[in-house]
Amino acid sequence: MNKIVKLGIKFLSFISLIFVTSCQKDKVVDPVEENELITTVKLNFTINGTTKTFTYSDLDGEGGMAPSKFETIVLAPNTSYTLTIDLLDESKTPAESISEEVAKEKEEHLFVFTPSPMSLLSYTYGDKDARNFNVGLTGTAKTGTAGLGKLKVQLRHQPEVGGKPSKDGNLSTGSDDVNLDFNLTVQ
Repeated sequence: MNKIVKLGIKFLSFISLIFVTSCQKDKVVDPVEENELITTVKLNFTINGTTKTFTYSDLDGEGGMAPSKFETIVLAPNTSYTLTIDLLDESKTPAESISEEVAKEKEEHLFVFTPSPMSLLSYTYGDKDARNFNVGLTGTAKTGTAGLGKLKVQLRHQPEVGGKPSKDGNLSTGSDDVNLDFNLTVQ
């Protein structure tokens, strides 16, 4: 009799398991969107047809060896510059322009520029996505008075979630494709 009870319990457990799992709703899983591999960031400051380019380069990507180039940004005080950004993946031959990919997927990307101290530089976005949110591949950088500090440059990757855009103008949404602290000298 004991064997029959044990078999009955196992059978009921099995049927319950099938019933419970068949009643669960299918979960919608978003495809995992990986951040872009960006080995080189070039900040191009242009005034009166003259461009100064400041470069960060880490050809083996994050981790591993130290960056091979991390230039200090040196700008004149009280001056307006057109700022454009070139992003490259130089782990490939030929190098791949990630700027073009960011431009195509601008609804999922946002550059954030944070000077420290704030008086060194201000930034005005020059480009927007289809929903009128800032992108930052181009804009205007205006320096303040002379001083030393940092310019944090972030590229926030803000992909769709559940088939809906996650980019909403919030700087903290998403993850970083780029997060660099350039030394900044205004003199």
